[in-house]
Amino acid sequence: MHDDVIAWYRRGKRDLPWRDGRTDAYGVLVSEVMLQQTQVERVIPIWQQWLTQWPTPSALAAADLGAVLVTWGRLGYPRRAARLQQACRIIAERHDDEVPDDYEALIALPGIGDYTACAVLAFAHGRRVPVIDTNVRRVWGRYSAQWRGDDAATTKTQRRFVESALPGDGSAAAEFSVAVMEIGALICSAKAEPACVACPLRPGCAWRAGERPAPQNPARRQPKYQGSLRQTRGHILATLRECHPFEVSLAELSWPDSAQLARALDSLAEDGLVRVSDESVALPS
Repeated sequence: MHDDVIAWYRRGKRDLPWRDGRTDAYGVLVSEVMLQQTQVERVIPIWQQWLTQWPTPSALAAADLGAVLVTWGRLGYPRRAARLQQACRIIAERHDDEVPDDYEALIALPGIGDYTACAVLAFAHGRRVPVIDTNVRRVWGRYSAQWRGDDAATTKTQRRFVESALPGDGSAAAEFSVAVMEIGALICSAKAEPACVACPLRPGCAWRAGERPAPQNPARRQPKYQGSLRQTRGHILATLRECHPFEVSLAELSWPDSAQLARALDSLAEDGLVRVSDESVALPS
């Protein structure tokens, strides 16, 4: 299985600039944070610009948060950018400007969860660790009736399952992990019927054999964006990014629902993403 999956990956993988040793651990960390809930195609140009502007954790740590949010642009969920900068301050101050190669040190950083910590360990440091995202859960959930759990959280049983499926060598395990993620993204899709005929896992797949394990929990509906608080927050940040010096009067922030606008301003200020005065709002310096 390992040889087939890795051979398939090497033939058909996407050309992504943070893969295959083409960047350092910091570049991998930035890519993984950006890829949380954001499509690959949108991430690539921002990631490239980001690494040009701030090529090291200490460079990002020293930047104005306002400039960081401007470059983050429309990737969405801008708290990720603020937390990434906070993480890089810790990396610069406590880890000699080097992204840690220790799970506990990584998981202690702001905004870094189990998946991101394991992804950095595997893809930047060549460690044999289970890397489990939504694509991986879907692939193994269809492949094996032994898979247990929903699509929202990683369980100890899932970690053991994925770890047992990895090759013994760390670098091979990392390549196998990213290959399974690629299968989930390109073949074993959530939005279309799986392209089983092209899948290197098809010989042992329960789905392919007709067993088709049902998900144990129904898929959760994504909340509507239109008319949401998230949309209002995005409108405020987009307006600020397009102004110089990244400040506008409250009167200029036109929005049909004034109460929701006020809630959005309060939540952005609470997250440290804007500064609000009696008459204006600005990106933080």
